[in-house]
This record gives sequence, structure tokens and C-alpha cells, in this order.
Amino acid sequence: MSPPVLYLFGSAAPPVQQFPDTVRRAQAAGFEVCVGLTPTAARWLDGAMPLLEELTGHPVRSEYKQPTDPDVWPKADVVVFAPITFNSVNLWALGLTNHFVIGVAAEAIGKGIPTVAMPCVNSAYVQHPQFERSVETLRGSGVSVLYGPGGFEPNEPGMGRPEGYPWHLALAEAARVVGAAP
Repeated sequence: MSPPVLYLFGSAAPPVQQFPDTVRRAQAAGFEVCVGLTPTAARWLDGAMPLLEELTGHPVRSEYKQPTDPDVWPKADVVVFAPITFNSVNLWALGLTNHFVIGVAAEAIGKGIPTVAMPCVNSAYVQHPQFERSVETLRGSGVSVLYGPGGFEPNEPGMGRPEGYPWHLALAEAARVVGAAP
């Protein structure tokens, strides 16, 4: 039996720089991993792209493919979008799919693919009224949003600690929704 396929998506928040280690952790938990990034996150990880592709055995994607190009990834069993920024949360909830990873995450809802999102936002961003509406929209669409108690809790602006980002929560939730052992 093949391992479950996890699409690991990330936005441009400091924890995205931990993707090589996160891929290894996901693989140790029994997942085959494909990495997708927003365009800015892809620029941040430009130097890590060869390592990510070597680790996963798949190309890292940040752009839509041409309609006639074949899919280069296996079908997803679960999508984890973490870290997901204020901007990406709102784009996804509003259905604005100008970025590849947001489009795939939006489509995952309609395809019934279990989807986990864990924001990485500061306490100033979450004061904007659209953020809470977006979180509720995603939760109402079946997305497991790990935000608030038991998930990611915002820090004060400029006080973030990327090393404290709770990756274990996102990976455990992915394992739970596909029925794999964490």
C-alpha cells in the first residue's frame, strides 16, 4: 500500500523557512510529500528548492501549469497549508485563486480532500474584521483551521518566534484526518 500523499503548502511567513525539516518530519510520519508555495514564499526558499525536490522526489510548485501539461504530482490525500498568512487566508476564503496553492486548496474543498490550515499571523492582523470571517468561512467549508486555543495563537507584532511554530499540530491533524499513525 502506498503512503498517503500530503500536499504541504506555505505562504511567506518565517516558519516556511523550516520546510526542509517539516518535510522530513512528515515523511517520518508516513507521508509522501509534495511542496507548493506562494510566489513570495518560493522566492524566500529559492536556495532550498533543490533540497526540497531531492527530499520529496517531486518538483516544488508555485505557479499553475499549462492546461496541456501533465500533472507532475500524485493525487493528494490531505492538504496542509501552513504557515498561511493573513493575505492567503483571506484570498482563499474569498475564492480569489490567483496563486497556485490557493487555487489547489480551494479546489480541495470541492473535491472533499481533507484540508488543514494553520495561520501564522500577529495580533494586529487578526484585529481586522475580515480575518475572523475568513477563518469561519474556511471552517464552515470543512477546513480544519488550527487557530486559537489548541492551534496557532497570534503573537504581538515583531515578537514572533518561528522556532516555536507548532508544526506538530498540523502534522498530527493531517495524520488524524487520513487515519494514519502520527
